[in-house]
Amino acid sequence: MNAINKDFLRDPVFPECPIRNVLARISSKWSLAVLYTLDRTDTPMRFKDIEKANPDISQKMLTSTLRGLEADGLVSRTVFPEMPPRVEYALTERGRSFMPVMRQLLDWAYVNLHDILSDREHYISESK
Repeated sequence: MNAINKDFLRDPVFPECPIRNVLARISSKWSLAVLYTLDRTDTPMRFKDIEKANPDISQKMLTSTLRGLEADGLVSRTVFPEMPPRVEYALTERGRSFMPVMRQLLDWAYVNLHDILSDREHYISESK
């Protein structure tokens, strides 16, 4: 089984469930960061540029994330027949259509972050 099939989430009871099959991929640890990075520019990006913009991600995880996003049609990968080979990544039309939703989520998180952190602290102190 190749990496793309292995990483595809398919629930045996609800195989077409959009929550498990789509949102699980989009909400993975690095997918939102990579999509956000690609959205910040109007031009395609090379692997190293995406990596520099996300310094905490390993090469292996960035490769895996890009492959998953490409498999889902959110990111395109273009290989140029040059020496050395050049590869560029960009958002697809589907990826661009997701960005307003993602921006709304990021805005909501930013507005609510302080209260969420405060509630977490309160919850932890009450749980002791």
